[in-house]
Amino acid sequence: MAFYDPDATWFLAQLKPNSARIAERNLKRQGFMTFLPLEDLTRQRGGKFVTRTRPLFPGYIFVAFDAARGLWRKINSTQGVTRLVSFGREPARVPLDLISQLMLRCDTHGKLLPPKLVKPGDQVVITQGPFADFVAEVEQIAPDRRVWVLMDLMGSQTRVAIRAEQLRAV
Repeated sequence: MAFYDPDATWFLAQLKPNSARIAERNLKRQGFMTFLPLEDLTRQRGGKFVTRTRPLFPGYIFVAFDAARGLWRKINSTQGVTRLVSFGREPARVPLDLISQLMLRCDTHGKLLPPKLVKPGDQVVITQGPFADFVAEVEQIAPDRRVWVLMDLMGSQTRVAIRAEQLRAV
């Protein structure tokens, strides 16, 4: 997300498998604005927990351009891109409100920021560490940004302290 034009019209491009960075680089090289929202995801591999950054919407990237100029056809032949998502002959526009809200939730590199406000009683998903993908309920928030959550582990409620950056609201 190198720059942002509030008047741009955004579209969605479908990517070839594992080609997000290749497509992003080639689209930018051609002068298109792109937006690839990312998230950290923790998975267990070989007995270890591995956190990696991956696209929030795997297989897709947002591209901004002026459809009236007809330059969108060259996006379909860009390395890493399968095609622009379209309904009929013209590419389908993505609502500007959706793009702007997504951009507000991301840092300058497109990485999804943790939710700013969680409050006691909220349902959250733990995104990193040994409890990744567990759903929990916020019990208490400490001043040091540590959040106490209640998780159902082996049939009983367990209280666990988690950093706020490791939570995503449900």
